[in-house]
Parts: sequence; C-alpha cells; structure tokens
Amino acid sequence: MNVRCLLLVVASLAASAHTSLLAQTSPSPGKDDMNRTGNTASVIERLQAAIRYEVEQKQVPALSIAIVDDDQVVWAEGFGHIDADAKVPATAETIYRVGSVSKLFTDIAIMQQVERGRLDLDVPVPTYLPDFAPEDPYGVPITLRQLMSHRSGLVRESPVGNFYDDSEPSLSDTVASLNDTTLMYKPETAVRYSNAGVAVLGAVLEAELGVTHPELVRREILAPLGMSQTSFDRIPDAADRTAAGWMWSYDGRRFVAPGFQLGTGPAGNLFSTVLDLSKFLTCLFHNGEGPDGPILKPETLAQMTQPVIGPDGKPERFGLGFHIGDLDGDTRIGHNGAVYGFSSEVAALPDRKLGVAAVAALDGSNGLVTRLADYALRLMVAEQEGKPLPSYRTTQPVPPERAAELIGRYSEVDGDGFAHIFELNGDVFLRWGPFQFTLRAAADDGSIIIDDTFGVEATVTLEDGDRLQIRDKVYQRLPDEPPVDIPPGWKGLIGEYGPDYSPLYILEENGQLYVLLEWFYYYPITEVSENVFDFPDWGMYPGEQLIFTRDEQGRATKVVAGSVQFDRREVGTRDGETFRITPVKPIDDLRAGAMAASPPPEPGEYRKPELSELVDLDDSILLDIRYATTNNFTGSVFYRQPRAFMQKPAAEATARAHERLKERGLGLLIHDAYRPWYVTKMFWDATPGELRDFVANPAHGSRHNRGCAVDLTLYDRKTGKPIEMVAGYDEFSPRSFALYPGGTSRQRWYRELLRRTMEAEGFSIYTLEWWHFDYKDWKKYRIGNVTFEEIEDGEG
Repeated sequence: MNVRCLLLVVASLAASAHTSLLAQTSPSPGKDDMNRTGNTASVIERLQAAIRYEVEQKQVPALSIAIVDDDQVVWAEGFGHIDADAKVPATAETIYRVGSVSKLFTDIAIMQQVERGRLDLDVPVPTYLPDFAPEDPYGVPITLRQLMSHRSGLVRESPVGNFYDDSEPSLSDTVASLNDTTLMYKPETAVRYSNAGVAVLGAVLEAELGVTHPELVRREILAPLGMSQTSFDRIPDAADRTAAGWMWSYDGRRFVAPGFQLGTGPAGNLFSTVLDLSKFLTCLFHNGEGPDGPILKPETLAQMTQPVIGPDGKPERFGLGFHIGDLDGDTRIGHNGAVYGFSSEVAALPDRKLGVAAVAALDGSNGLVTRLADYALRLMVAEQEGKPLPSYRTTQPVPPERAAELIGRYSEVDGDGFAHIFELNGDVFLRWGPFQFTLRAAADDGSIIIDDTFGVEATVTLEDGDRLQIRDKVYQRLPDEPPVDIPPGWKGLIGEYGPDYSPLYILEENGQLYVLLEWFYYYPITEVSENVFDFPDWGMYPGEQLIFTRDEQGRATKVVAGSVQFDRREVGTRDGETFRITPVKPIDDLRAGAMAASPPPEPGEYRKPELSELVDLDDSILLDIRYATTNNFTGSVFYRQPRAFMQKPAAEATARAHERLKERGLGLLIHDAYRPWYVTKMFWDATPGELRDFVANPAHGSRHNRGCAVDLTLYDRKTGKPIEMVAGYDEFSPRSFALYPGGTSRQRWYRELLRRTMEAEGFSIYTLEWWHFDYKDWKKYRIGNVTFEEIEDGEG
C-alpha cells in the first residue's frame, strides 16, 4: 500500500470517530430484560459513557459489546461506523474478525471427539498425522493436551501460512511446513503461545473426521448454539454487515487492514458478532448445555477451565484452550483475540454467571477492549452485590509545563532497562518496555498515567527532576547528549523487512539492537554471531532466533525471524543518496504554464511582506539549496540562485535557533525557505498522485510560499558536514515522518533535538517531514510568487 493510501484515510477516520457516537442498540434484548434488576439501567448508562469516551478519545472506528447474565443478554450495543466512509453504523449484529477467540472453538471440537472416543489427549500427534515430524531434539512426543495448553515446544508461527503470509495456503500445507522447524523447548516444560500448535489441532480433526475444520465446527458447535453469524470461513453476503478493520503505527499512520485468511485458520480465522458470542457464554454458564442439548459434558468443560500445572507445581495461566485469570478475587475465564485490524475479548466469571463479549475494529487495542470488558464485569458484580457502581477513570492531555519537566531519556537504576519520554504537537509519549505508550493526566487527581489503546494505567512520577518511577521501576535521567554510534556490523542490518501491512523493523535503541514486530512490539535481540541474534526469553518468540542473510557489501537482504522469512523492503534511499521521482511531465514543459498561472485569490488583510535573507542575519548559517541544483527529487533546477529568504520574524527566529545550537557545536543547514508559488505548482504537476502527500497543493498555496516555512537540518560546526538523520531530505517515504521508529538512537536524538530547538522559537513541525518547520505567524502573510531576483530588486 503506498504512502498516499496510508495517509488519506486519516481524515475520514477522524471524522468517523467524532461523528459516530450515536450508538446503535441491537433489537435483540427486550426492554424487560434490560430492566429486570433495579440498577441495570445505571450499569448500562455508566458503561455507555465509558465507551463513548474511549471511542472518541482514542478514535476507535467501531466497537460492539454485549453483557450476559446467565442465559440473558442484558444489553448489547454498537458504537462508531463499520465502513471507511463512516456511513454504516456499528450495531450488536456487526460481524468482526475475532482472532484468537477462534482457538476456544477448535479446542472444544477436540474435546467433543475425546468424549466420543475418537481422539485421545495423551497419545502422540503422529498417531493422527503420520507425516507430522518437526525436528525433535528432546525425544518427548507431542500430544493434543500439550498443543491445547501451549506446552508442546512448537514454534509460534509456521513457515507457511503464518500471521504474515497473505497467500492463504491450505491448512495441510501450513502444518506440513512445521516439519522444517525444530522444537524450541522440551514439551511440558514451559508455556509458549503457539498459533502453529492450534493449527495442528485443526489438521487432526480434519484427518480423523474427513471434513474440513470450518464445516466441523459449524456442524458440531455453531449450529447447535444458534450462532448463525459465526464462521471460520468468510460469511457469504455479509460484506455490508462486516466491519472494516483498521491498522495504525507509532509514527501516525492509519489504514484499512488486509483481509486475507490465515493459514493457521483454526487459531485465528473466526468471524462473529457479540450477540453470537453471547450465546457461547450462556453455554458456558449452563455447563456446556446448548438450546438443543449438551455441546460438552460438564466434567469436560470443568477440565478445560482448570489451569494446567507447570513443572514447578504451580498453576499456569492456561487450561485446555481457556485462559484462566482473576478479576478482583473471582475466577475469570475466556480468551482474547488480535488479528489484522481487530481486537476482541470474551470473558466470563463462571461462579457469578456473568460474561462479556467485546470487539473493536482497531488493531492493537486489546488493552482498551479488555479494560472496557472488565469495567462491564465490575459494574455487573457491583449490581449483583448491591454495592455502589465503580466509576471509570478518564484523562486529559498532559499540561505543557509538566510535559517539559518529563521529557528526556532515563536509565534503570537497578537494571538494564530504559525509558524515553518525548512530545509531538501536544501529545506526550513514553517508550518503555515492549511498547510506546501515550501519557495523559488523570482527570481526578492530575497524576500522569499511561492511557492509550494498550490500556495500561501505570502511574509515572518524577522526583527531584531526575528520578522517574514507573510502577516499581526507578530510572535516573541521562545527560542530554547524543548516543554513541552503533557498531559497524549492525549498520547492514538496520532497516525494514517483510510486507507493507506488517513490516519488521531492525533498529538500535539504548546501545542494543531491537526488532519491532506487528507495528507495536519492541524486543531487544542479543547477538550470538554476526548474523544470528536471540529473541528475549519473554514476549512472543522466547527461545527463537533471527537469522540474517547479507549481500557482498554486508547489507542484509532477508531475515528469518521465528521460522518466518522477511525480505528486505527497499524504503527510501541508501547512504545519503537523493530521493528521486519520475516526473509526470518534464519539468521544463511545466515551467511556462506555472509561471503564467496565478496564485489562488486571498481576500482580507495581511502583513506587508518583509522577506529577509537568512545569511544576512548570521553568515554561519549554511546553505544547501537543492532546488537551485539538479540534486533534488525531480533532478531539475527551479531557482536561478542558491538563496534562502524568510519573513523577518521567522528569519530572526531561525537565526536564534541557529545560535541556540552553537553551544553543542552544531548549526543549521538550510535546504529551502521562501518558495515562489509557481514552483509549488511545478512540484504538484510533476509529482505522481500517490506521492502528493509530500508536496503542497497549489490550489491552497504553501507556507513556503508565505515565507514562513523552512526546510533544514543540522550540521557539525567543526567539519561543516551535515548530521546523519534517519532519512535524507525530501525522501518521499515513511522514514521521513517525525516519529518514524526506525534507524539508530543517535539519528533519532538529533532529529528530536532539531525539533525541540525549532519549537522553542515558535515553529511547529510538519509531521510527515522531519526537516520541515512552519513559523507560528504563517497565516498572517499572503501567498508570494516573486522570484529571488525580484526580491533583490525590492519587490519582496
């Protein structure tokens, strides 16, 4: 998907989030059901308010939720819109992909066959799949019980049909590819989540029963429970009721998620509605009994919802398929799901017969969905016990003065961890552990807490200006100095790999190489040899490795990460090269027409232009005016002279920023400043449509045309050389974004220093270009179209 497609959806998504708060209530639960207990109306009112707040504050495109009390749907409702155009409201009957909630239905299908004597949980898998033969250095046979409880030793993802494979291979091809893998640990010695393992369960069912896994589950579970809007296959004629899933990234992109089916289908291909999932919850509360008879025997369900015992004698977090946890002292069972563009939660308090099903059409929002699901359960428990209903904690932006105090890099006092707090256009971010979080101020007491789609609520405090505490971790502020450069051997590894919809990043942070997976998950990787690195012993791929292949120049061409191959993505340019486009028309053919055209009319009062030459204010400001040369994105010359002008207040602010950098031995190198309007028109007319997010529309003019924008970078005053940034100037790629996560910590430190320096003098950054800054008074100046030569003659 190209950059333009990634970015055009932001406006429509934002509109959706702010205009879709009139939720759609499902007609299924009757009014009498909703009011059958005295305080249920208050429960619903509070939960609705919490969901509306989260949908708006976090721009969730669509979210549906249902509350179940024993055999009744107390309340079910949809929020937001299910389509990219924000025209179709979400309801309780909206169909979503529910990801790993799928696993529960596959596991139940296995247990049904165990009850009937067709399968045995403890015999080796090759009994059912004779060709199943991953390399086994331990000599311990894999069993169905181990697969269901994620203790088989299998890799997380299969080489074929994995989470990143959009070729939609068959289940048999997916499972066959596991023969090219090696067990990661001795079976039954650890719990390591495996999508591949559940795919094997589906293959066993197909081999033994001679029917496809989707059809078997439909026949044996979904149809008996009346779950007519649930399927492991795409539901025919349901496109108008199926939500579009949305992806997002740390650098600000949002785009519609891919819709391909996973090869590990039994682990994650389920489509459903919250009303259908409510029927499943009711079945759990009735000990496996459905409307027309039992789906499972009570003792079988009890076995599935008991945690397995680990090698240390302690209960694990999984039973046979079910996740087992605790909510305020009550046993909590269920499963969540995360698949491209969707986050789901099915949770039950079996002792109270209370349950909730919730799904959001936003990737990586499991924390938020779980938080809302748990709030729904807590409200229902309070109602059940006749206690005051709990409130829902809300937040607001961090005040600028407090953000300024927090910004910085910190090192863990009693460990090797780190924390980095930074800000962009009023949003404050915390890079900590495996995630980049958003920090906000709690509305009740003003405390600074993590509050974003990941849903974590850790409090962040700062003592004496230098000691940062997050949960039980204490960090010391580091000097505000550039990090050291990375080892030469790492430079050929850094970059992007894999598909557009889920790239793998290799980057450096805090002196350590990291892999960034699935847009959100940062994992430090440890060097074993030049081309082999270990994943950490926590996270999604414990015990697995990344193995790089390099070309003759030492640049990696691919990486196999956790049994999945990711080919290098050619993003942007290499080693200081200038990014180039192929102009739609030759530049010289566009010049005459552009110069003969007129800027858009601008009625009203504007300041008199005062275009001043930057080097006249400080001759140590350096120039590299690319558009006066052929060294620019078009390869053509636009200016006759390499000069930089700005409106006087903006020019003086730029000179102050340059002076501010002097104490660090740095200065400003200017690439472009005032730009005549006709040049903007030439850029627009020359640029292919899919790349026009990086050039201004002449129909509106640009801030460059007003003399209040500047493109610049840093240079070393000793050498006169530019400072290396993550991406080069005028690179039309995501690497140019102000918060692009890749590269090295040294490159990102300089990028952030440049931004902070310019912002201190009244500039704001254009978030798609790290080098572009707009002066605060740009609206007060009219679009200009005079040439540099006319400025010199006094016409500016």
